[in-house]
Amino acid sequence: MAKGERVPHTPAGKLFKPPEPAFNKPPHQTVLDQRLSFCSKLCFAIGGAPNQVAGSATAFFLQIYLLDVAQINPFQASMVLFIGKAWGAMTDPVVGFFITKSKWTRIGRLMPWMVGCTPFVVVSYFYLWFVPPFTNGRFIWYLGFYCLYQTLITCFHVPYSALTMFLSADQKERDSATAYRMTLEVLGTLVGAAIQGQIVASAHTLKHCPHHNMSTGHLGNGSGAEIVKRIVHSQDFLSHAKEVYMIAAGVIGGVFLICTVVMFLGVKERDDPYISKTEKQIPFHKGFILVMRHSPYLSLTAAFLFISVAIQVSAVVSIPLWQWFLERFGKKTAAFCGITWIMPFTVMLVFIPNLVVAYVVAVSSGLSVAASLLLPWSMLPDVVDDFRLANPHCKGFEAIFYSFYVFFTKFAAGISLGVSTLCLEFAGYDTGACRQPAQVAYTLKLLIGAAPVAFIVTGLLILLLYPISEDVRLRNKLCLEELRKQGSISSRTLEDLSNA
Repeated sequence: MAKGERVPHTPAGKLFKPPEPAFNKPPHQTVLDQRLSFCSKLCFAIGGAPNQVAGSATAFFLQIYLLDVAQINPFQASMVLFIGKAWGAMTDPVVGFFITKSKWTRIGRLMPWMVGCTPFVVVSYFYLWFVPPFTNGRFIWYLGFYCLYQTLITCFHVPYSALTMFLSADQKERDSATAYRMTLEVLGTLVGAAIQGQIVASAHTLKHCPHHNMSTGHLGNGSGAEIVKRIVHSQDFLSHAKEVYMIAAGVIGGVFLICTVVMFLGVKERDDPYISKTEKQIPFHKGFILVMRHSPYLSLTAAFLFISVAIQVSAVVSIPLWQWFLERFGKKTAAFCGITWIMPFTVMLVFIPNLVVAYVVAVSSGLSVAASLLLPWSMLPDVVDDFRLANPHCKGFEAIFYSFYVFFTKFAAGISLGVSTLCLEFAGYDTGACRQPAQVAYTLKLLIGAAPVAFIVTGLLILLLYPISEDVRLRNKLCLEELRKQGSISSRTLEDLSNA
């Protein structure tokens, strides 16, 4: 499409899809200079792993840490988790706005954000797991550092996610890089849970628990000397728990630094190949309106928003399976098959509370978790490509797509974490107790059974509206190749004229 040419509109104001270009090109042909080496894909994937390592540690252990080590009450813990996640969600579009205003540097437009914020992410993450010497202000301490950590991790994650669009102009190469990324991120989830779990395991043994709860209602069940002995023994374990949580935070912080350096050294960020350098950038608010009106983006985001509320275990082996499946049968079909797989196993875990069943459910659910990780991030670049064709003169708004997608998923995670902790409060969760009331167990069954199934069904119904089929995706790919060629020719013509 030539510069200045208007895109035809229907009477209802909706954009026509661009016509299929009049040239024949094999759908899987990759331009040589757009191919990504194994090393580049691996380094890109390694860059995303530390976010998942830290995210896994906080997802599995932060709630327990706040309740049993920092010893703030369940309501305060729920507020820390919800407000922190909500704050992180709100910072996503703000960071996306500043990224769109960023200038190109020698190392790219996105890379400076990731490299620059990493040291501050590590510091804020460490102090999130530090117990201050005072007790009255601990709620403010953890709320402040959790919000700070969420802000800084957003400054890393939004540009990292958007970097997918600037690795290569070829859809197949981007999908392959996304598969590498998801595999390493799933490994990161495993590593984060393993590192944190192994280091802090001694802080959660039952050796410090008497035969009955050490709440005030049970202090009378023994002599004064026995009560003092129990309290001293409990304080020793509490001091030990504080130490091991800080050690775990330091180890994960080191992983974060190393992985970021590897990504910086091994990944080359490319400029946008579809629009000439002379193209004038439209204002952010107009670009935002165009993005929010783009129906494929709305369908994709809404569908996986509900699914992400339901799915928060691991699936390393199944990532390559879903990569093959989506290439063979299409991304929308893969999404339906992958997400529905988890539903019967979720119900099974509630009605058959057995350890063996729990392991079977964990392994089987890994297939769905893998699909929920790989597919939305693989489909989102297709949505951005579709938007580029519908709005050929818009440049630099990839960060809006990624930042708002992260915003919605973080907001969903914040709601789920906050509500689940509040439910435990209402069920009578006893902070520091070794045994919990029966209502707590019943509440946990509802949270892992009925609620996820309801959200999954809602998300899949919305996914039915997703309009980008495999035929549409391949047609868009051909149109974008033509658009890229025209932009390259236009830029060379302008350079020749200026040189003349």
